Amino acid sequence: LSSMSERCSQGNIFHFVVFKCRSFSGYNFSLCEFCVVADSPGRPVGLFTPPDVYNSTTLLLSEDEETLFVGARDALLSVNVSQRGGLVLNQKLDWSPTEKDLNDCSMKGKKKTDCPNFVRVLQVLNSTHMYACGTFAFSPRCTYISIKCFIFIFSCIKVYSGFCVPLCVLDGELYTGTVADYRGNRPIISRHLSEGEHVDVKLDDTMGWLEDPTFISSTFIPSEEKVYFFFSELAGEYDFINKFTVSRIAQVCTSDVGGQRTLQRRWTTFTKLPYNVLQDMTTLHPPEGASEDDTLFYGIFSSQWSVNSGRSAVCAFRLRAIKDVFSGNYKYLNRDTVKWSTRVQEKIANPGECGLHNASDNTLRFVKENFLADESILPVNQELTIVSPDHQYSNIAAQRVRAAGGKDYTVLYLLTETGYLHKAVLLDKGAHIIEEIQVFTKPQPVKNLLLSVTKGLVLVGTSEGIASVPVSNCSYYSSCAECVLARDPFCGWDLSRRACVDIDSVRENVGQDVEGGNVSEVCKPRLRSFSLKSPASELVYVSLNEVVHLRCPAASHLAQLHWERLNSQISPKIYMQHEDGSLSFLATPSTLGQYLCQAVENGFTQTLYVYQVRQKSNPTVQPSTPSRPQITRTSESGRGSTDATTKGVTTPQTKDETVRKYMDIRERQLLAKNPSYLQELVVVSVLLALCISALLTIALFSFRQRCHIRTAPHSPGSRRDAERAGEDVSHEREALKGNAPGAGKQNGHAHGVAKSPNSLSNGALNGSNGHLPNTPI
Repeated sequence: LSSMSERCSQGNIFHFVVFKCRSFSGYNFSLCEFCVVADSPGRPVGLFTPPDVYNSTTLLLSEDEETLFVGARDALLSVNVSQRGGLVLNQKLDWSPTEKDLNDCSMKGKKKTDCPNFVRVLQVLNSTHMYACGTFAFSPRCTYISIKCFIFIFSCIKVYSGFCVPLCVLDGELYTGTVADYRGNRPIISRHLSEGEHVDVKLDDTMGWLEDPTFISSTFIPSEEKVYFFFSELAGEYDFINKFTVSRIAQVCTSDVGGQRTLQRRWTTFTKLPYNVLQDMTTLHPPEGASEDDTLFYGIFSSQWSVNSGRSAVCAFRLRAIKDVFSGNYKYLNRDTVKWSTRVQEKIANPGECGLHNASDNTLRFVKENFLADESILPVNQELTIVSPDHQYSNIAAQRVRAAGGKDYTVLYLLTETGYLHKAVLLDKGAHIIEEIQVFTKPQPVKNLLLSVTKGLVLVGTSEGIASVPVSNCSYYSSCAECVLARDPFCGWDLSRRACVDIDSVRENVGQDVEGGNVSEVCKPRLRSFSLKSPASELVYVSLNEVVHLRCPAASHLAQLHWERLNSQISPKIYMQHEDGSLSFLATPSTLGQYLCQAVENGFTQTLYVYQVRQKSNPTVQPSTPSRPQITRTSESGRGSTDATTKGVTTPQTKDETVRKYMDIRERQLLAKNPSYLQELVVVSVLLALCISALLTIALFSFRQRCHIRTAPHSPGSRRDAERAGEDVSHEREALKGNAPGAGKQNGHAHGVAKSPNSLSNGALNGSNGHLPNTPI
């Protein structure tokens, strides 16, 4: 219990219930978790997490919608959904691979985490048996299960070589889209468990009729006796450098048994047509009495280009438009050039037409080469139903709801990859998002989204457990305005109960406007029976010159928030309103007072929150100038009141002081509105003058030093030394020229002085160590 409570405490879970659960082998009781998650206000989300059960991603409802069958990792579950309090586990079947199967899976080079048996297929065959398929350590196996006893019928286990993904069961016959080997290289669409005159048939995989497909879903149209498959694959009809993925709709006839000589035990009615990249598809059958041509297919599409990543679109296709495309022209594949082109020759047969299994070989050869429709199917009204630039949808479910006025509306349930469930209603003017419900706190892959119309639940299968979300919660809207503005076809304002109720409980005297959400027309005649919800109020104490932040809780993403003050305006020069609707301003005597946060939607204004901003009272007494103490009249006890300052209350101000202080406050406000930069200008000017003065001082000092060096007087000794140095220099110059007087007298001898450069360089002079006279060594 402690571990369960700890798990329930994560993710903002406020409640959990422990149910008794019965295993398939007996009546042994175990504990099962059912947590109620409160991530979205007013919309509790139930999370069913049985112990030791993981990857519960495959869901199937029984025909009476009283039992939910769950395919998980190494297990099958039978869950009771008839309980009002939540989901209750009935039985659990263990379906695990043996040690030998796990070793064989490892020998194939697969990861250990991929080798368990993940149940991918659950299909009801008839009133007594169910069909299940699992990966089973990359050796897929299928088996029959007794619905009443919920036990395996082991004698009926069938083993296939590929991942079996049945998409439709008709009269005990299984129509599947799968691959013929565990590498996924041979995709096929086939029929198994054929009865009577029917035989098992499949596609001729040598023709390349499927190019790396990803199967999404399928549906059966009884009047057409056809099964439609929805999948995505690589497109070979476009000459692009990169691989281009398109979505397809393929059809086969349930009466097809293959050709007699050509296409033996192969589909003779297989055809396909292209449209955009498909993520999920759901079928909405027409109401009673309408033609099956009005069957609608709602699909989620995404872009394969990185520029549009993270965006999704929902499109609706009508069965009549699909039939028109299938009955049109088809492309022809040239086997020599491997190029697709539009056939200009006359058609020998209509590809996809039922009954071609009895046609001639020439006709079947034509059908074999012409299976791709030339045109693409266009959505209803040639426009997108929903476009979401911010959310990427992964799963979709749809239902038709009748409003209080008798008009039918289509409600879509769209699950985002970030864990939010969007509930949208399709109106004449376009789609309207009613509410956004947070199902998961962390993003996780979702494999199945199931809608139980009779129980009013949306079931989501994840790796953590099974989440159940009610389709509506009308009691969350506490006023007539909120009930009408929601524009939920499930909800209406009951005049007698004075509450927003489910319209199934009362059909008369109900206020509702799904198309327009006009509060004034719906709620005005009922003003006596309802009053707007009293807005929440809060008293905020602030100090002067303090930044104040006031937040406003948004009632709807479609409403526009704005703020109001009594007898005053919210000026953008003083106030700042943020994107989330909150208001910020500086606390001054003029900004204190009452603030109203209001929401405007469809012309209706509603007050959501009221703030009363007041100044904090100063607990300490500021010293004041001495004044004459004010003496009040004594009480009956004879004690007079002391000076007001001794009680912590300031003395009453005179009229002049009040006016002076008001003028000071007004002057500060004017200065705050029109700030002056005179002080800053004076400071900068003084600094600039000081810098210039310093530079001039340094320059004058340098110039004076230079002049002083040049004009400085010299001493006599230094002057004589300079004269002697000058005479010596002159003698040296004369000696170099050979004209020095007395040059021939040296040690009493006279030597001839060489007049040529050679004699000078050879040192012809004697004495003085061979150097020139008066030449420094």
